[in-house]
Amino acid sequence: MSFSSHNKDQLLNKKIKQRRRAFRKSGSQPERKHFLIRFPGGTFDESRRCSRPGQTARRLFEPVSCARSEFACAGEIVSKNSRFSASDERCFIFAIMMILQSFLIATQLNAQQKSPARLSPLEKLKSAIAFLQNDTDMAHASWGISVVQAKTGDIITEYNSNLSLAPASTQKVITTAAGLSILGPDYTYRTSLEYDGILDSTNGIIKGNLIIKGSGDPTIESFFFKDKNDTSSVVKKWAGILKTKGIKSIEGAIIADASVFEDETTESNWVWGDMGNYYGAGASGLTYMDDMYSIWFNSGKNGDTAGIAKITPFIPGFRITNYVTAAGTEDEAYIYGAPYSDAHYVNGTIPAHKTNFEVKGSLPDPPYLLAFNLKQELAQEGISIQGEATTVRQLKLNKAYKQSPRKILYTHTSPSLEKIVYWTNMTSNNLFAEHILKTIALKKQHFGTATSGLAELMKFWKSKGLDTKGMSLMDGCGMARANTVTPKQLTDIFCILTKDKAYTAFYNSLPVAGKTGTLKNSFKGTSAENRIHAKTGSFNRVRSFAGYGTTKNGEQIAFSLIANNFDCSNNEMRTKLERIVVLIAELD
Repeated sequence: MSFSSHNKDQLLNKKIKQRRRAFRKSGSQPERKHFLIRFPGGTFDESRRCSRPGQTARRLFEPVSCARSEFACAGEIVSKNSRFSASDERCFIFAIMMILQSFLIATQLNAQQKSPARLSPLEKLKSAIAFLQNDTDMAHASWGISVVQAKTGDIITEYNSNLSLAPASTQKVITTAAGLSILGPDYTYRTSLEYDGILDSTNGIIKGNLIIKGSGDPTIESFFFKDKNDTSSVVKKWAGILKTKGIKSIEGAIIADASVFEDETTESNWVWGDMGNYYGAGASGLTYMDDMYSIWFNSGKNGDTAGIAKITPFIPGFRITNYVTAAGTEDEAYIYGAPYSDAHYVNGTIPAHKTNFEVKGSLPDPPYLLAFNLKQELAQEGISIQGEATTVRQLKLNKAYKQSPRKILYTHTSPSLEKIVYWTNMTSNNLFAEHILKTIALKKQHFGTATSGLAELMKFWKSKGLDTKGMSLMDGCGMARANTVTPKQLTDIFCILTKDKAYTAFYNSLPVAGKTGTLKNSFKGTSAENRIHAKTGSFNRVRSFAGYGTTKNGEQIAFSLIANNFDCSNNEMRTKLERIVVLIAELD
């Protein structure tokens, strides 16, 4: 129901006349008292008079905001003259009448709002973007959005689309897409068991060292590629293979060679609070068991120290200092420790009254643990080893490494890069993303460093026509706070990929709203479910979404939303952005 200004004028003028008649009957004259009556529909100032009441009412009926829920408050008297009292009977009666009238007006306005003029899906999206611009939680934030036609790049809508922002894990799409295109979806890593010296095949003696030659494979004994029905470890299988080849004795050492990548596993821009935890594990030329270990806690009542029950896997020489206490309902325990350091410490809280509560950390030296475990399994197979488990890195530090010719005994092949990228984006795996980055450098420059990988990333995207101004990449996974990218650059990348050979593998790696990966529990029952394929990103005061959507008429769009430095929680910010994603899915 529409409530026009003319209707408002009539109602207000009627109330003024009624009040004047009431005063005349009582023998009194109306005084020019200064007061306002405020109500959700508007404000009326009884102190003002005019020879043309219609104009007066129109001028006086001005919208006011109500701090309470919509149309929850009926009205209130706001005195502007200390001589006027709300207890005055005549004023009180008038106020009640105005409150009742305001309630009628509010009801009609509410009905009008409940049946607004029909907006198009695009108008709804633009309205939601405008609403977020005025959200008080965004008062100090930097944020932007880009929505385009995926095939043509034509802009559907945008806001601050050229603003450089920290993308968090949506940066993984830059790395994984380039990796698939440069290396190919079928690319595999090949890890070799080699020996130097002489192999006495008659007696089964290696008169030299057994070397595990890494290729940068992130999947050796990985949780993500482990056959749940296969209880045999990779090193046990390797030991069995060497036994079948007739090896009975190794006169040298078991050496892990991770030299295809730089020894610096973590990026220089990562923060100290991340590196000791499982998500802060760095890329090694010989990554093993997802470069991860677990501390298992038993906790008592609130305030008590939580005891360490065990650490798995066994890491020789490793020491943990424990400061964890029981409190709260979430895992708030964090592990601190540098790569290659045998001394880590863990601080924070875990819930009370827990048994075998798991907190995950990053392995200090994955190549060494791999060599150590292989040595143990070889001994279990009855193969004697005279030397110790060690690494090329450690031998070089001790000035004891000697390069000599090698021969291959066995080659272990990884799953395809397409499968690795799938788990990278589906679970937002930092470790896998960093491996892909360094593998790009290995492919292009024959040695895997983060610096070279980042240079190759920028070179690749420039060659595809991407304007990289405003883009600054510090790692492959997005964990560095110093990374910047614009929303438009992400949607441009999605558009470029639709014409690339890697498109299908990349598209299939993105989480599906309400179905898989990091979006499995989001958007259920909304228009976005099963129609949005997107990568998420999050760390403190950063939230982002980037991916593809399918409109109601079957057209593909690309979108990117990034928000930094907002004044609400990350979960609240995610909810705000999810509302916009739903509206993107409703486009036609």
